Amino acid sequence: MKRFLQSRNRRQEPLRPSSLTEPPPVRLLLTGGAMLFLLLFLVIPLALVFIKATEDGWTAYAAAVTEPFALEAIRLTLITTAIAVPLNLLFGLAAAWAIAKFDFRGKNLLVTAIDLPFSVSPVISGLLFVLLFGAQGLFGPWLQDHGIKIIFALPGIVLATMFVTSPLVARELIPLMRSQGIEEEEMAVTLGASGLKTFLRVSLPKIKWGLFYGIILCSARSVGEFGAVSVVSGHIRGLTTTVPLHVEMLYNEYQFVAAFAVASLLTVLALVTLVLKSVVEWKAGRAKTH
Repeated sequence: MKRFLQSRNRRQEPLRPSSLTEPPPVRLLLTGGAMLFLLLFLVIPLALVFIKATEDGWTAYAAAVTEPFALEAIRLTLITTAIAVPLNLLFGLAAAWAIAKFDFRGKNLLVTAIDLPFSVSPVISGLLFVLLFGAQGLFGPWLQDHGIKIIFALPGIVLATMFVTSPLVARELIPLMRSQGIEEEEMAVTLGASGLKTFLRVSLPKIKWGLFYGIILCSARSVGEFGAVSVVSGHIRGLTTTVPLHVEMLYNEYQFVAAFAVASLLTVLALVTLVLKSVVEWKAGRAKTH
């Protein structure tokens, strides 16, 4: 009887798609090719960064990452990230909420505008801010007359970073909010909840993992942004150089060990970002199954 039930269950199991039943040599070839690609273009380069960074010993490594210009670059990078990420978080929430929950004229234009930083080179983004706020830019003379400095200063670095990273939070939340619909929010409003309470009690818990994911991506991109910041910073060492710019300056000065030592900080951040990303995806997957 037991054998009969087992054979019956086997007959009732759905057939697997042919794409999942390749011969073992094909599966081995595909898996091996993917692993080889990761080894050559990810694992080995990352390992070489740390090997080169500690080539002269840990004392030289510590000296490279704690010298005054490096500490100033780290400080400026953290300040820029601390300003850009919360502002992009507010923008992403507002844009995603408007696009996913409401119908209005210009909706498709707003979606296209959000994707604009993805299609424009970061260097071009930096040049746009120079044309707007530079000494010879559109608003440059007025800013100079009032003693306001944006280009070659912290405000310009923050603006360039915000522009480049602005789509990241919104792009994580828009499809998530669209898939969830508005039925629960309508029910909460019908029961007398205010708009703020509906957002905090109903909408926010549903999107929290997507929100965390967007914040992680936005933070990592803000710390590692180079192209747009390079244009608006002026490369003033100790004043407007972020960590990526400091690495470039050290490398151009043939201080290779110091350059790789500081670059290892960005590498560690990238690895931490991957771990956090995996944790958030795992938590989000568990939340869906429950």
